[in-house]
Amino acid sequence: MTRDQAVWLAVGGLAALCLVLLVTTVRGRRAWARERASAHADVADLRARLEELERERRTPTVATEAEYVITGLGSETEPEPAPAAAIDGAAFADTVLRETVVKAASFAHGVRRGLAPATRNRIRFEMKQEVRRSRRQRRADLKQAQRDLHARQRAMLAEEAEAG
Repeated sequence: MTRDQAVWLAVGGLAALCLVLLVTTVRGRRAWARERASAHADVADLRARLEELERERRTPTVATEAEYVITGLGSETEPEPAPAAAIDGAAFADTVLRETVVKAASFAHGVRRGLAPATRNRIRFEMKQEVRRSRRQRRADLKQAQRDLHARQRAMLAEEAEAG
């Protein structure tokens, strides 16, 4: 293979790589645009629902006359719980996915922050301080134990001298 052929081969390879990257980028942007349009549609739907709920809340409710029954005075009845709003599968999956993404993002942030050089240096510094402190404490405990041992030995010798 000549040098010119190698150069053309390299140029062809780079051109193919650029073409693949271009196709991948275009596909990714199209997918992103579809997701963005879907998100805008969801937001519009949620706004419409919110406006409907606000309108329902603003409309005054007509008070009905309550019937008073003397025989029911002593019985305690529990109020009926309000029916839960039905959530379709897509909304539930979207909520679960968003919570998962938030948890994963917060975990990734914590890991990234924990592995930051400043954090590692601070941990290394604190570990060195703790090791030094524990060594000093062990040395002090050893010296105190030796003093106690020597004091007991002197006391035993003093007792033997008095007894003997």
